[in-house]
Amino acid sequence: MIIKHFSDTDTLYVQFSNRDSIETRDLDRNTVIDLDANGELVAMTIEHATETASMHEFSFQSKSQSAY
Repeated sequence: MIIKHFSDTDTLYVQFSNRDSIETRDLDRNTVIDLDANGELVAMTIEHATETASMHEFSFQSKSQSAY
């Protein structure tokens, strides 16, 4: 997974896989997703991330299978 925040445009980009994207869909006016040939999520772009996704704070947590 790759996560990038472009502060000059306040855009958050999250890449979930290295598969080729063949389709882009607008979820709403600030959120776009990229899908592969099987319709699986490849990446997500969030515009105005500070407001839209509460990007004031970021943390990453990895949970083991037993934690679910």
